[in-house]
Order: sequence, then structure tokens, then C-alpha cells
Amino acid sequence: MADTAFFCTLSHEGVMSVRGADANKFLQGQITCNLNYLNPTVSSLGARCNPKGRMLSSFRVLAVDDGYLLAMASELLEKQLADLKKYAVFSKSKLLDESAEWTRFGLYKGDGALLALGFELNPTPGSVSSAHNLMAVHLGNERVELWVPASEADEIKLRLSAQLPEAPVNDWLLGQIRAGIGQVFGPAFELFIPQMINLQAVGGVSFKKGCYTGQEIVARMQYLGKLKRRMYRLSVEASELPEPATALFSPERTSAVGEVVMAARSETAIELLAVVQEDAISDGRILLGAPDGEALTLLDLPYTLNSDLEIQR
Repeated sequence: MADTAFFCTLSHEGVMSVRGADANKFLQGQITCNLNYLNPTVSSLGARCNPKGRMLSSFRVLAVDDGYLLAMASELLEKQLADLKKYAVFSKSKLLDESAEWTRFGLYKGDGALLALGFELNPTPGSVSSAHNLMAVHLGNERVELWVPASEADEIKLRLSAQLPEAPVNDWLLGQIRAGIGQVFGPAFELFIPQMINLQAVGGVSFKKGCYTGQEIVARMQYLGKLKRRMYRLSVEASELPEPATALFSPERTSAVGEVVMAARSETAIELLAVVQEDAISDGRILLGAPDGEALTLLDLPYTLNSDLEIQR
């Protein structure tokens, strides 16, 4: 991805809604972030875990008038919806797949296009602004998610095209990788706990909200455990784009020392986020896909992992 403005359709994700009088109460007991701090101008990253603290999905959640919208990897949505409906039987909340109701665009350096659509710019990461039935989620790093009702998608796409070149979703994912925001895709279902993908460092985990499924394991790891595997950003000169959950190896070990979280092509190589054992990072020799695979190069993340700063409200 050249460092130039673009927009793309976020075709890799779907949208699940939780609406109704009990939407907050029901969803609060299911996910890692604290919904009580959300409102129509504030969104959050978050995850849903199994009882062992392993992530079933990760998402960005937005508050709307009668509930919440969650954007997550498309291949996980149906499974999450079916599972959550089992727990919502006695709740005054309704869960739906609203993927067909929304078209979402990713904008990079698209301030002019947003102003033309009537938005006021907001540099605060996670903030949400609204204009003419549209919602813009400001992610920081000059990246914005634009949520558009499906009935208006064609018109909005034409207006965006008049100001920005269209790019493949790979370019958006590359920006996400460079921002250090991990995400659960289908092959990584139940593979990571939230801290392994640094979710607590980017505001996706509350350690003060109370109980939710998997909370005991997540909290114990934060306060009592020693995390031996964390997410890092790396690059590799490879011909094939590695899938999520692709194993990483070290010459010093016969078993895998990590797994790919997500990957995208850059101008010169493939960049990726991966969960890797800390001792393998210290050793510095990490190989992709096999003990004799291509060597990976460690890159910087744009934030510092500091447990004293990771305690979310």
C-alpha cells in the first residue's frame, strides 16, 4: 500500500445486531468490553470468549438507538449468531444478521470525502459521528469506517469515487496490521485469549466491568499469570499470503512457536501480525509455515505493551 488516499469496500466483514430492551444486559454478560461507556458517539473493540477465555470472535461494536451493531469476520457471524440466540431465549433482545442492511467502506486519508458528505472530523480513536443516515467511525491513523445503509450504498460509492481511488481490501488490512489491531478470522476460532492479540492494549477488554463468559481466565492472566505468547508485527518475503493460524517455527524447536493472526501484501513484502512465544522473539529466528520456511523480520508496533496502562475501565 502506497501512502496515498483510497477507499475500499469492507467486504470481509458482516454485521450482527443485538436490539431490544435487554440488549445491554444480555450482551454485557457475553463480551470483553464495557458497553456502559458506549453511546452513539463512542465505539469499542471487543471480543467474545468461550469459558476457557479463548476468543470465538472479535469485533467493533457501535451503540444505536435500540441496541448494538457488531462488525466481525463474515465467516464467524452465522456461528456466533446461532450460539448467542441460545442464551437470549429468555431475554428481551433480538439478534439478527444485518449484513445485507449495511455497506461499509474503509477510507484512508479521506477527510475531504467525509467533509463533502457532511461529517465533522474527529481525531479521537473510536469516536463515531453521524450525518444524513451515515455513520463514520474514526479509527486514528487517518483511517475511518463509513457505515452506509445498503439502499444508499451505490450513491455514496459514486461520491467517494469522485474524490478517492478505489483499492482492494488488502490495502485496508495492511493499514490495520500497521496499526497493530489484531482480529479473529475463521481459522483462528478458539485459538487465542484476548491478551495474546494485545486486545487489552487497544481498549477492547475491561477488567472492571464484572462477569462475562471467560472473564475469570482473562482476569487471572492479567493479574496473576505470565503471558508467554503475544502478538507481534513481522514481515516476510514470500510468494503466498499466509492464512490466519498458519504455524510459525524456530530452529531451536520441533513444535510451532506461534501462529499468524492476519496478513496482507505491502509494496515490497508481506506484513503480518502473529502471536509468538516471547523466547522465540528473543532468539530472533522465526520461520513461516515449516521448520525450513521463509525467515520473518520483526517490525515495530505503534504502541507500547505496558500492563500498568492496559487496565481498562
